[in-house]
Amino acid sequence: MSATHISPSVYNFLNQLKENNNRDWFNEHKDEFKASQQLVKKFFAELFETFQKYDEVDQVKLFRIYRDVRFSANKQPYKEHFSGTFSRKKPQLRGGYYLHFEPGNTFLACGFWAPEKEDLNRIRKEFEIDATEIRAIVNAPDFKKEFGSLEGDELKTAPRGFDKNHPAIDLIKKKQYIVTKNFTDKEVMSPDFQEKVIEAYKTIRPFFDYMSDVLTTDLNGVSLI
Repeated sequence: MSATHISPSVYNFLNQLKENNNRDWFNEHKDEFKASQQLVKKFFAELFETFQKYDEVDQVKLFRIYRDVRFSANKQPYKEHFSGTFSRKKPQLRGGYYLHFEPGNTFLACGFWAPEKEDLNRIRKEFEIDATEIRAIVNAPDFKKEFGSLEGDELKTAPRGFDKNHPAIDLIKKKQYIVTKNFTDKEVMSPDFQEKVIEAYKTIRPFFDYMSDVLTTDLNGVSLI
């Protein structure tokens, strides 16, 4: 059975929503929204099943299109994209997968978007001791071809307790450890798009395996779980 692919109707709906982001228009086009949402849900569900062949993902979450505008200056009631996440099985597996559908701005992301304070310090301590392995992973040809480089917000200087002249300060300063890959609308509409997403997610596994090992052991390599 062929994999579900995203039809032009989904992006046609999102393009129209961008021009008419109000409740009256949305209610008048509720059927188009439901059809688009159902197709995206099916796409995510199939990805979730495929994940089980090479990773332990225990949850898929498709985000609601309704925006929480209570504390936002932007009062538009609807998001102009579809997106969702896949969670790896905790506590032994760390990291997460994200997929974002938006005309002209479709991308996937993987990594650690908002690590807890303790986890972030543990990662930094590991890099302080030895950054050889993580550099080998993110500089591997397949990794660089798929994602380019490691991304994420970072501090302007060294975190408290770390040497600003440390050879791995570029990694230690980071507050996030993520990678992204963008896709054109043409790629999204192609029948093999789901395969491209899976291949990208497979490429991140050495990074996830390494980070999971770091976050489930102490500085002496003793298991914490």
